[in-house]
Amino acid sequence: MLALGIDPGTAICGYGLVEQRGSSLKAVEYGAVQTSPRMSASDRLVIIHRDIDLIIKKYKPDIIGVEQLFFNKNVRTAMSVGQARGVILLAAAQNGIELAEFTPLQVKQSVVGYGKAEKEQIIYMTQRILNLPAKPHPDDVADALAIAICTTHCNSKAVWGNGR
Repeated sequence: MLALGIDPGTAICGYGLVEQRGSSLKAVEYGAVQTSPRMSASDRLVIIHRDIDLIIKKYKPDIIGVEQLFFNKNVRTAMSVGQARGVILLAAAQNGIELAEFTPLQVKQSVVGYGKAEKEQIIYMTQRILNLPAKPHPDDVADALAIAICTTHCNSKAVWGNGR
């Protein structure tokens, strides 16, 4: 099974592809879609949608995991993350890819074993689980890989397999 994890954001939208074969997990590709704050909101969303769509078309993941939007004290940040999530959900739907949504607590529980884990613990465990030579950077990429790991752990296809 190939899972694409996405940490939505308009400035930095992290993504990570994780392949599960049996009980082992391997990072296939990871990085970030970055946009400039000097761009209009609509132009930033077009870039995010286009780049995520290209990643989906190139790798053809079995499932996409996305972090759920949680209440943020900064309404402007929450709105922009919600807009980024919207174009990501659109790209998944346009490509007919199953979507799974997880709370930050679920991702932390899946990767670290503790729902209130700190950022550094998540980065450390993500690096260890995927046997990465260096810490994924920026943090949004580490979060996306953690979401992909959670997606493989929480999906029935991961248990039963689909030939991948």
